[in-house]
Formats: sequence, structure tokens, C-alpha cells
Amino acid sequence: MKKLMVFLVCIPFLAQSQRLIGGKNIIKWNVASMAFKNYNFTFERHVFKNISFSLSYRKMNKGSLPFQDLVIGKKVSDDIDFSKFEMGNTAITPEARIYLGLRKMRGFYVAPYFRFATFDVTMPMRYTINKGTSLAATKEVILNGKVTSASPGVMIGYQVHIATKVVLDFQIIGGHYGKSSGDLSFTTATPLSTLEQDALRANLTGLRTTPLKFTTTVNANGAQIKSDGPWAGIRGINLGIGIRF
Repeated sequence: MKKLMVFLVCIPFLAQSQRLIGGKNIIKWNVASMAFKNYNFTFERHVFKNISFSLSYRKMNKGSLPFQDLVIGKKVSDDIDFSKFEMGNTAITPEARIYLGLRKMRGFYVAPYFRFATFDVTMPMRYTINKGTSLAATKEVILNGKVTSASPGVMIGYQVHIATKVVLDFQIIGGHYGKSSGDLSFTTATPLSTLEQDALRANLTGLRTTPLKFTTTVNANGAQIKSDGPWAGIRGINLGIGIRF
């Protein structure tokens, strides 16, 4: 009789547990990314035992750099006006999650992933034209363009259920490393003089961009920067809240 009573008392909790375990899909909003002006959403689906697949979409509307004071302290050129610098980005990240506790989309996980990102950049740059020993004129050009990257990586995190359908996803730490390429350009309606071209070319070739490789072209119609090289990034310290169904 005592065993029967214990069983009857536990029925609601067992039913609740079954509802928590059920559901192959989770839609999540990564709320902590809002600190970086990012809108980040993830769809996760269980595929096999303790393995799931997820697809994330991130978008940051174009605007001034977040935490600009920290970025300005590491500028690549004294002639770039970071107060007017603007950047936006989008990224798509397919990811496989392996849950170490062998549970269905719950507990600690290791997640190999691949991130495809595009950055929309506006970069104001000053250059000084020396017309003689005591004459000089400072002008500014606005370079616009995109930088794309493709980077494999891995992340660790912890996912927990706090209600029948509510999930919290703690992305603890991760990183990726890959390749990037970019193309920024400036076009002028008024042809640049030889002195203007020389001054602008000197500033562009003087950009401190290691390990990226920059190739610059300057002519009377404007200027172009092409970039190529490695790309690295860090993921983590993020919190996602989701609904499981």
C-alpha cells in the first residue's frame, strides 16, 4: 500500500518529466547578444540520441561600433576617424551539438560549428596633401564595402529546462578560425590630382593590418582596398532563452 501511495504521488512529477523530455525542436533568442547590438536567433532540432543540429542567424544593424572607446585604443591608423566609423553584419552558423550527459538536448554539450559572416563597413579616412614647404590641406574620403569570412570552430555550453516548455542555453566559451576577404572602395565625381593620389596612396599603404594582407589601388577616379587573410572570433558568455515544441 505504501508503495502504491508513493507511486500515485509521483505520477504528476513523472508526467511533468515526460513533457520536459518530449519535443524535438527548440527556438531560442540569444538575449545577451543585445549588449553588442546583435539580434541572434537559433533553431535547434534533435536528430539522434544525444546529438542535435542547430542553425543560428545573427544580424547587427549598421551603426557606430559598440564599445567604441576600447576599439579606438587599438586603431590600425591615426587617420581613420573611428567616431564616424560604421559597421553592420550578418552571420549564419550551422552547428552540431553533442550532449555529454547522453540526454536529449539537455546538459553540457560540445558544439563544432561553421560560421559564415558578412560585414558591411563604412570607413572615413583623412589624408594630407603637401603643396609646398608651408602649405598643406587635409581631406577625407569615405570607403564603403563588405568583408566576408568563413570560419570553423567549436563551443562548449550548458542547456537546462526551467519549465515545461522553457529552455535556457548558456553558451560558455568557443572560438573559430578561418579565412576572410574584403573589398572597400571610394569613387569621386571630381578627379583626384596627382598630389591627392600620392597622399591618399601613402595613407592606405601605411595601414597597420597584420596579419591581413591589403592591396590598394588609387587613381584619379578614387581608391580601392582589397583584403585577404585569416579571420578569428570568439563566441560565448551568452544566454539564450527558448521554447521547446
